[in-house]
Amino acid sequence: MQNAIHPVVTESAYLTLHYRLAAMDGTNIVSTFEDNPATLQLGTSQLAPFLEACLIGLPEGTHQTFELPPEKAFGPRNPELIQHVSRATLTENSNFGEEYVIGDLVEFSAPSGGRFAGILRAIDAETALFDFNHPLAGQPLKFEVKIIGIL
Repeated sequence: MQNAIHPVVTESAYLTLHYRLAAMDGTNIVSTFEDNPATLQLGTSQLAPFLEACLIGLPEGTHQTFELPPEKAFGPRNPELIQHVSRATLTENSNFGEEYVIGDLVEFSAPSGGRFAGILRAIDAETALFDFNHPLAGQPLKFEVKIIGIL
């Protein structure tokens, strides 16, 4: 009788898995453990690259938790990404009559045609202060995964 060999995660594997991204205090950011598992293909931006990197080489059936420091997750906070935007620019990127409150996530058009977003931190008659860091930048995270199947 031969020993069954479990498939392992590769850079383009199709996976069925449960995963959880949480703050270090255990507060869930996203989790599939309470619902249906996720099915996805690595290398297609369905998971952040740093999460995919944790999975490479793991065998089917693995249930593991990774502790990720900020530099291995969404990176450190960058003070250069906290910027003032003129009210004119804010108006150009807003729907007519839209009003903002501190903490709102506001999307802007990039010169290349893409979109980017920032969190409104302060606003006055002339400018608005936005934080364009990823909301989880600077935070250590826990990434728990249970690999159910690999194709």
